Amino acid sequence: MLKGKGRKGFVMLFMVALLMFTAACGSNANNGTTNEGTTNSETNGAAGENNAANGEKLSGEVKVDGSSTVFPLTEAAAEEFNAEHPDVRVPVGVSGTGGGFKQFCAGEIAIADASRPIKDEEATVCKDAAIEYTELKVAFDGLSVVVSKDNDFIDNLTVEELNKIFITGSTVKTWKDVRAAWPAEEIKMFSPGADSGTYDYFNEAILDKKGIRNDAAISFSEDDNTLVQGVSGNKGGIGYFGFAYFEENQDKLKLVPIDGGKGAITPSNDTIKDGSYAPLSRPLYIYVSKKELERPEVKAFTQFYIKNIGSMASEVGYVALPDDQYATEAAKVE
Repeated sequence: MLKGKGRKGFVMLFMVALLMFTAACGSNANNGTTNEGTTNSETNGAAGENNAANGEKLSGEVKVDGSSTVFPLTEAAAEEFNAEHPDVRVPVGVSGTGGGFKQFCAGEIAIADASRPIKDEEATVCKDAAIEYTELKVAFDGLSVVVSKDNDFIDNLTVEELNKIFITGSTVKTWKDVRAAWPAEEIKMFSPGADSGTYDYFNEAILDKKGIRNDAAISFSEDDNTLVQGVSGNKGGIGYFGFAYFEENQDKLKLVPIDGGKGAITPSNDTIKDGSYAPLSRPLYIYVSKKELERPEVKAFTQFYIKNIGSMASEVGYVALPDDQYATEAAKVE
């Protein structure tokens, strides 16, 4: 232990060293405020932008409307996204592909679900309203022709027979009018409405754009569940809608293989994906407003959609795109 002058000298030396250390720290602190402080602020700002881009701590609303066929896909994506981002609302409407494009081109929604590509006249309306957009493929679907479970005579239909049944001006009334060997059972047809992309696709692929008949023998609805109930409740019923709706209701309906000229093919994940279920295999889309993509919540949801919809597709009855196709679609969002 130090005593006397030795102890005093040690204390004096310690105090001098402490003062020098404090001064040095003060100088570094001032320098940090001037230089390092600016760097930290910039870093935090960049991190904030990255967090928004990654969908973290987001809020707001992403309005979607359109195709009833694409609805199950978008609804599934919205539910999963909301689980990660509970402060972002993603309401999904079902006004049909045409109805969705009307709202989209009027700037009322951020995303339009579509079971067909946008038509030239719809694109013109969007252009006139200065609505620029990105088209994204999200999955494949196979338009499925169905009859009642009580129908015990139909094993397949040709494209020509479908045309004969549904085309505008048709006088077909019974199944015997379609194929002579079939019974004189009255046909009751069920079809999506004219605002539906499914209607448009069927009209193009089966009826060569000549239109679907509109008489007492046919009922139209934008609600696929109504079509399911109509067909299943009529022994002579026939209708068509997306493959997912058949899978959900296969206990009530009978799936009809379609002969497009190369033999009767039944829609399935494989025949839809490889295109052999022709001519009723088709891609499904979402259309995203480029202006809306500038909002972090819209961009985050769109990125989440494209990244995850492939794994969700089969869960809701659709067929995923190849992985490289999803990579292509994701690049469009960036």
